[in-house]
Amino acid sequence: MSNLNKPKSNNFFKRGNNNSITDVNGVSVGHYTLDNDDCKTGITSIVPHSDNIFKKKLIAASHVINGFGKSVGLVQIDELGTIETPILLTNTFGVGTCLNALTKKMLEDNPDIGDTTGTVNSIVAECNDGVLNNIRKMSITEENVIEALEDASLDFKQGSIGAGSGMVCFGLKGGIGSSSRLVNLYNKDYTVGMLVLSNFGSMENLTMYGNRIGHDINEKLHLSYSEPDKGSIIIVLATDIPLSARQLKRVLKRTQSGIARTGGYAGNGSGEIAIGFSTANLITHYPSETTIKLEIVHDDLLDSVFSAVVEATEEAIINSLLFSSTTIGRNNTIIHSLNGFID
Repeated sequence: MSNLNKPKSNNFFKRGNNNSITDVNGVSVGHYTLDNDDCKTGITSIVPHSDNIFKKKLIAASHVINGFGKSVGLVQIDELGTIETPILLTNTFGVGTCLNALTKKMLEDNPDIGDTTGTVNSIVAECNDGVLNNIRKMSITEENVIEALEDASLDFKQGSIGAGSGMVCFGLKGGIGSSSRLVNLYNKDYTVGMLVLSNFGSMENLTMYGNRIGHDINEKLHLSYSEPDKGSIIIVLATDIPLSARQLKRVLKRTQSGIARTGGYAGNGSGEIAIGFSTANLITHYPSETTIKLEIVHDDLLDSVFSAVVEATEEAIINSLLFSSTTIGRNNTIIHSLNGFID
């Protein structure tokens, strides 16, 4: 049987130069990958800017679409509307290790934390890579976290790498995917950058740019059934649009529409969590005056941002599939790449 024709996207918005989250100025991404024997796992770091983020925080928000997950740091993000550390993505049992390592790194860089000032809200999110990875080994180490942070750069790989090494999406090899869109507001271009860790979906529902290709792939694999939609997806949104925390949460809610475009419906056992930040305003840790002056866009301009976010989320998920390679994991489990089924 010949391969399926690869559906083409019909974008309304222009992509950024690299079509990735790092098109937002200052944002960098790094990985640590563990790929040996039955260990297929890793860490992906998203560094929001190159300065001291504890001292110069960014406006942020989070949105839980379906809460089957073990993320750390979301409560304070929603309470204070800021982030003050990089964001780490890993497997479910790696959260504690990542939390400890990231907190230690923040303490090293900021001797005042926990002494002359308060504590720090480290941010870690996860998906369960137990289909391909022997997650019970708890293979992630604190040293691996530092490697992922030090690897952060503008040019990073996607697919079966870092936290995406053992992920499965729509019954195919998932992982790290990214995209970006340019949004013009009053003749000025802004960037919406997206990164996903994809580990969700039922194969028969896989839809690529409006074409429901999952059923045909099911037939090619001679499967008479399709696994239910379970797993997780973590979405990280970065933008240079001046948004308030309230506006960012509204924007993050639209990522669900991008997930739905690919065929995901947030099944009972699936965790869909979105974290977003804007680089447009810096919030200093130590106040220098009574008030803070923030720039924010008018709510009436958000429609185009909403639309761009839907488009970018959809493509980031598709890219996570297209950049991933067929992987053999624990118990000789084989998860195929989407690329084997399309031309």
